[in-house]
Amino acid sequence: MLNVIFTRMENQAVSLTLFTKLCSYSSIHKTAATNQHCIHFHQSFCLLFLSVTSSLCLSQDAEALQGPHTAARFSHILQKDAFLVFRSLCKLSMKPLADGPPDPKSHELRSKIVSLQLLLSVLQGAGPVFRTHEMFVNAIKQYLCVALSKNDLILPIGAFKDLGGHFFIFLTILETSTSSFEHKWMVIQTLTRICADAQCVVDIYVNYDCDLNAANIFERLVNDLSKIAQGRSGQELGMTPLQELSLRKKGLECLVSILKCMVEWSKDMYVNPNLQANLGQEHPPDNEGAELKLPEQLAGRRDSVSSLDSAISSNIPISQADHPEQYEVIKQQKDIIEHGIELFNKKPKRGVQYLQDQGMLGHTAEDIAQFLHQEDRLDTTQVGEFLGENIKFNKEIMYCYVDQLDFCGRDFVSALRMFLEGFRLPGEAQKIDRLMEKFAARYLECNQGQTLFASADTAYVLAYSIIMLTTDLHSPQVKNKMTKEQYIKMNRGINDSKDLPEEYLSSIYDEIAGKKIAMKESKEFSITPKSTKQSVASEKQRRLLYNMEMEQMAKTAKALMEAVSHAQAPFFSATHLEHVRPMFKLAWTPLLAAFSVGLQDCDDPEVASLCLEGIRCAIRIACIFSMQLERDAYVQALARFTLLTASSSITEMKQKNIDTIKTLITVAHTDGNYLGNSWHEILRCISQLELAQLIGTGVKTRYISGVVREREGGIKGLPSGTEEFMPLGLGNLVGSQDKRQMAHIQESVGETSSQSVVVAVDRIFTGSTRLDGNAIVDFVRWLCAVSMDELASAHQPRMFSLQKIVEISYYNMNRIRLQWSRIWQVIGDHFNKVGCNPNEDVAIFAVDSLRQLSMKFLEKGELANFRFQKDFLRPFEHIMKKNRSPTIRDMVIRCVAQMVNSQAANIRSGWKNIFSVFHQAASDHDETIVELAFQTTGHIVMNTFQEHFAAAIDSFQDAVKCLSEFVCNAAFPDTSMEAIRLIRHCAKYVSDRPQALREYTSDDMNVAPGDRVWVRGWFPILFELSCIINRCKLDVRTRGLTVMFEIMKSYGHTFEKHWWHDLFRIVFRIFDNMKLPEQQTEKTEWMTTTCNHALYAICDVFTQFYEPLSEILLADIFTQLQWCVRQDNEQLARSGTNCLENLVILNGEKFSPEVWNITCSCMLEIFQNTSPQALLTWRPAGQDEEAVDGKHFDADVDTQSQSSYDRALSERGHSQMSSDDTWKGRTNANQRLFAGLLIKCVVQLELIQTVDNIVFYPATSKKEDADNMAAAQRDALEESEADGGESGPDQGMYRHMTSAHLFKLLDCLLESHTFAKDFNSNNEQRTALWRAGFKGKSKPNLLKQETSSLACSLRILFRMYSDPQLQDSWPDIQTRLLLVCSEALGYFISLTSESHREAWNSLLMLLLTRTLRLPDDKFKPHASCYYPHLCEMMQFDLIPELRAVLRRFFLRIGSVFHIAAAHPEGAPTRIPTT
Repeated sequence: MLNVIFTRMENQAVSLTLFTKLCSYSSIHKTAATNQHCIHFHQSFCLLFLSVTSSLCLSQDAEALQGPHTAARFSHILQKDAFLVFRSLCKLSMKPLADGPPDPKSHELRSKIVSLQLLLSVLQGAGPVFRTHEMFVNAIKQYLCVALSKNDLILPIGAFKDLGGHFFIFLTILETSTSSFEHKWMVIQTLTRICADAQCVVDIYVNYDCDLNAANIFERLVNDLSKIAQGRSGQELGMTPLQELSLRKKGLECLVSILKCMVEWSKDMYVNPNLQANLGQEHPPDNEGAELKLPEQLAGRRDSVSSLDSAISSNIPISQADHPEQYEVIKQQKDIIEHGIELFNKKPKRGVQYLQDQGMLGHTAEDIAQFLHQEDRLDTTQVGEFLGENIKFNKEIMYCYVDQLDFCGRDFVSALRMFLEGFRLPGEAQKIDRLMEKFAARYLECNQGQTLFASADTAYVLAYSIIMLTTDLHSPQVKNKMTKEQYIKMNRGINDSKDLPEEYLSSIYDEIAGKKIAMKESKEFSITPKSTKQSVASEKQRRLLYNMEMEQMAKTAKALMEAVSHAQAPFFSATHLEHVRPMFKLAWTPLLAAFSVGLQDCDDPEVASLCLEGIRCAIRIACIFSMQLERDAYVQALARFTLLTASSSITEMKQKNIDTIKTLITVAHTDGNYLGNSWHEILRCISQLELAQLIGTGVKTRYISGVVREREGGIKGLPSGTEEFMPLGLGNLVGSQDKRQMAHIQESVGETSSQSVVVAVDRIFTGSTRLDGNAIVDFVRWLCAVSMDELASAHQPRMFSLQKIVEISYYNMNRIRLQWSRIWQVIGDHFNKVGCNPNEDVAIFAVDSLRQLSMKFLEKGELANFRFQKDFLRPFEHIMKKNRSPTIRDMVIRCVAQMVNSQAANIRSGWKNIFSVFHQAASDHDETIVELAFQTTGHIVMNTFQEHFAAAIDSFQDAVKCLSEFVCNAAFPDTSMEAIRLIRHCAKYVSDRPQALREYTSDDMNVAPGDRVWVRGWFPILFELSCIINRCKLDVRTRGLTVMFEIMKSYGHTFEKHWWHDLFRIVFRIFDNMKLPEQQTEKTEWMTTTCNHALYAICDVFTQFYEPLSEILLADIFTQLQWCVRQDNEQLARSGTNCLENLVILNGEKFSPEVWNITCSCMLEIFQNTSPQALLTWRPAGQDEEAVDGKHFDADVDTQSQSSYDRALSERGHSQMSSDDTWKGRTNANQRLFAGLLIKCVVQLELIQTVDNIVFYPATSKKEDADNMAAAQRDALEESEADGGESGPDQGMYRHMTSAHLFKLLDCLLESHTFAKDFNSNNEQRTALWRAGFKGKSKPNLLKQETSSLACSLRILFRMYSDPQLQDSWPDIQTRLLLVCSEALGYFISLTSESHREAWNSLLMLLLTRTLRLPDDKFKPHASCYYPHLCEMMQFDLIPELRAVLRRFFLRIGSVFHIAAAHPEGAPTRIPTT
């Protein structure tokens, strides 16, 4: 009938008469009473407020929409009927019971049960009208809630504000040690159903824990449930083990339900890569059925109102926006306030200071006083002490505190009660005195119209006396109580020496005697037990205490309900998903404690199942919101209970541990995208799980054999491989002979090998393809870390994880390149380490795995300008570089060779790695490795490049560098020569395919297209050839030098001008060896072979490509040659002068006047820089060493300089030092000095000959001297001249040089001649040098330099004097020629040494012969000038040839000057000239 009333009320079709029948039915209802009535009573309550949950939630939301000022009225009489029925049922349930224990058979108790059941029925079937109409909302507040409070049960609902603040009363039943098991069971069962509603759970947190003035209901609820789930209250309650287990299960069930609600609430943020069912909907406990199954959508999104777990309807619009950030700020402020209150209750000053520092409390006295008034959680004793302090600021606060109280219209006692409600009076009299004094003043200030008190003093004394009276009447320590008469007598004369009316004092006495002055009861402290662990002596005492507590709770609840029944408090219905984050942050610690203790202490399968499900949900939440600390903590806890970690022993494995393993695997499978660093723990467990599976299946029995291994550092008594089982806690069992014990172990871990577990583990790795980009990187990184741990065992490394790495590489190879490159960055680094593992089996597996992966990866090919192959193949390069094992190195080469042979067409950027590997192999000493690598390299160069040159351009220089390394391996000369041939072949590719190089961009985007041929092609080839020349032995470097210049000569016509500049920088590197320390043993060989070869080759190249090179490189070449000549190295200096000579002779015809200027200036600088000036300035030790300070020359010289000097002299002429012995270098400074001077002398002589050869062509001067001597010997000088002494073609550079150039060279020659003449004339200096060790068989001299420089000068002057083109300059030339010749003849006459005069024979022959060839007009001035000197010469013992020439000269003088007849034989009177 009741259902009919409310159903038709919803449909507006019910009769009022039903109400009468219903009331009659309820009054005559007589149910057979049983002993279970009390239980039914509580069950009725539980079901009732579960139903009330959804009804009141909706009602409250409707009320919020209607507003506080909406007129309450019924739109139909049927609504009023339903309202009256509902109110009558509430009042019926509030009828009091008889005193004493309730009688189950009594009519009153049965009536209560029926009325509550009917109310439950109403709420369960409530429709939209009942849920939303304001009258029904008020009825629930005013009647239903009060009725429930009077029946000892407070509505535990967090969906509306008015009652939520008192939820802690309900939780007190869980906290108190005096409540019975049945009470706790009912409460926790009710909470479980409430906590199954996601909307309700979130709203509890949002409306209470995030409200500054509300209790932290959600936090307290979780903490209380955690304690129950841990079984911490069983001993206190005296429960049986079965009851304790049941209560723990219920606690766990409720916690899991809360977590499921969080999961359900945030499910829209979760992405399951495997498309599994939502975690919150999986595996609901059977005993709860539909009640614990979470709804399909967010709670409240369906229309059904019949289910107990339905939440608020989404049909009600949201009244305000949901901003989780604001709630988090409020929660943080609340935490700050609560911490400040906690500090205040310990030390008020610290609490106030903390709140002020955090900005939650003002700094003025008024702000602090208001805080003391408003905050009920402050300890009243501390408040009293704080207000009573005799400190100025504290007194200001106390004054403000009292001034904020309004005593207007109150009688004195009620005012005093109001004053003392907020704090406890301090015990110190002075503090009480200050408080009472201020109270009296404030009372009179508020009641200025009163006439009872003459002054404030009267009020002050009376207040004090009332406090004393309260203490006397109500303190159990006072035995003799004060009488009314005594009290009246005590207060005589206090009103300005007059008495207060006795009736007034008598009424005060009566009021105080009836009700003591006490503090107001706080929201929480008044009903929360002081200690939840108080000992209960007996069951009777426990029940007594419980009844007292429940009575107090009921009274408080009733008062609170009645007080707030008409309150209009705002309520917020949460919608945002982010609320779960702070909720979980708050609850994760007690939740983890509950689940950990449950798994640790209890073997009940249902408890384990609940704990594991809770941990799964917790991990899900932590993952969704990226809470790393919380996620890692739960995963570590889960891993710890698998017994697979290092601190556990699998011998203790039970079913719950097996289930934990399965849960861990499930977490890995469903939450892989979020696990991050937690993958480490999971993969460690999976690694150890594989080991446990091997034990369980008996595969590893060979390790459990008891064999004693004593070699290789093994532990005696433990077999090989024992350390592998140490993480599983089997170290003390391995090797045992007890077969039964082993059988027990295998049985314990056997289920880990079940098909379901194996498949689930494999699913983790195969499912890695569905992980997102960041998750797969985390997964791979920690898998590699676990693999390194497995391989750390020196004797029995395991490769399980390494195999899995290979597998997931296969699985994930088809990912987008951006993700794959990040994955391979981790895996590749791991292969780098594993490939260098000292255990060859491991390294071989790594290399072979790399080969397989590489082959598969290369099959995909690569587009231009990408570098994925390069990154992928880099481990081969690293292993080849770091692993010195011949076996591994050979395997790497073979793997790479196989890739080249099978995948050459697909390789792009990978060529760099391939050539890098071969580059490492090229320097190996193992012939097999070198030969195999070279064969593959040769195949690439000869065949692969032929077909795929464009694809390999990026690695072309790497190929050349690789070949260069083969060349430089001195152990295999045949390979070196063949490698040079391949480099020569590479040059052909560059020449034949320049367009491919021009079109290739890649890293050369900043290189002009025209220069790419040089940068990518020619430069690497020529640079590596120069490296070969500098590094290799003679035969190889000679071949390299030849090939390098062959390439220049063959392909130089294609080179741009600026390429030549870079090229010659490479070429000049050949001379870098000359700059190395002198101690190198091969330096002499280098100088005499490679250096000479290179210098002459440079001249050849320069000559061949003079046109492009002259403008940009001539100055550089001269500078390099000048540097060579200036070095204190005789062979290098000779090579430099010879190269300079050849360069000018071969190209002089093309020289412009500017180039000739540069050339002559270069020669001048060389002359000046190599002049041995120290020969004239040197002084022995102890004398004036003014010039010998090292500034004029370099003392570091070649010890072979003297012998080289002698060789040079033997080649160029007689020794100008007259020394036949080899100069022996000394270690002292003088000897180093002398050796350097010798080299400079050699260079001077070389330069003189170079000038002569340049101007007149090599060997021309020597031939002339020989012809002159032969003619004189035959005394047939005329015939010789007539046959063409100078009639042949002029091959020298004379005709290409101007007079200025010739005069510049002439100055150099004459300066050299003068220096040599000065030295040869300084007999004292020569003697000093000879005695100091600068000697041969005779004193040192510079005869050759003296004569050859003058001879060359004379040839130049005579040639200029006879040049018709210089006819205008003949007078100047004649003047200089006469001066030089006169000085020469005068110097000859002055010589005293016979040997010195002999050295001048050829020079005099030249002078006289050239003079005789002059025409008569030119001969006359010469003859006139020379005649006296020639006459003086006749006194010496001259050679016959010279005498013959002198005879001719004198005869010519007679003829020219007409002082003698013609020649008797009819010879011509003059010698014709050409």
